[in-house]
Amino acid sequence: MTQIPIIPFAEGEALLDWLALTDALAAGHQLPKAEIGDTFLYRGKDTLLSRAAWIDGMGMAVKSATVFPENSALSKPNINGGVNLYNDADGTLEAIIDFHLVTKWKTAGDSLLAARKLARPDSRSILLIGAGAVTRALHSAYSAAFPKARFMVWNRTLARAEAMAAEIAGLEVATDLQDAVARADIIGSATMSTEPVLKGEWLQPGQHIDLIGAYRPNMREVDDMALSRARVFVDSIDTTVGHIGELKIPLEAGTFKREDVVADYYDLDRFTRKNDDEITLCKNGGGAHLDLLTSRYILERWKDTH
Repeated sequence: MTQIPIIPFAEGEALLDWLALTDALAAGHQLPKAEIGDTFLYRGKDTLLSRAAWIDGMGMAVKSATVFPENSALSKPNINGGVNLYNDADGTLEAIIDFHLVTKWKTAGDSLLAARKLARPDSRSILLIGAGAVTRALHSAYSAAFPKARFMVWNRTLARAEAMAAEIAGLEVATDLQDAVARADIIGSATMSTEPVLKGEWLQPGQHIDLIGAYRPNMREVDDMALSRARVFVDSIDTTVGHIGELKIPLEAGTFKREDVVADYYDLDRFTRKNDDEITLCKNGGGAHLDLLTSRYILERWKDTH
């Protein structure tokens, strides 16, 4: 009987490459559109989400996650869960992959794909908003595509930004967010804010913004002006527009229209910058199909070495 691989975090991560992952994500969107099914259960600030996806020709993945924001105060991970990958032909279980490995690489790789398409290739200054696990992964991902860039980090709690800077050589701590935004070519925001932290009036010509943090209907990281000043893209229309407050709130208020979304990754040819002065913005909503694509990439790299 064939043994099902169980891929742990450290062993799996040692095999992966950020640019190769984004190439795999792009290629996966050339396959038939994924069928996805998400369920969300809430208890106060806590969330249980299960995301399933099936891509014809690639297989199926089911990822279940718990998000408990107050775990940080207990020195426990905010997010926990597991990922099962299934064979497309017969539905058999092909692998069990560490949840945090899939989530880290899917989340940062998702936004890196947008940045590779939309940010100016000569971008030299990158601002990270938030000082959690996602922004640490973003630093690693952005560094692969923009190796000459300088990085800044801003966080509501200064001590957390300083702790992150102590871990990463050359990372500057920004104490004034508006000033840091003015100096950035690329902005990656990964907060769990329900009130915009990034103001449209602060944005500068030529910037690219990746929004990662908001995932619930009441969450948003940018205000209406930011959306109106930018050309807006999403990773998946199905998992963002009607579900995440970043777009859902302004859509319901009439300050943003569905047709204002230029494209998602199933129309990747439209992910282009018209000129060096325009502002581009991509909302990263995740989605189980991206977990599936990432899991398949991880398994293929695992097979290559085992």
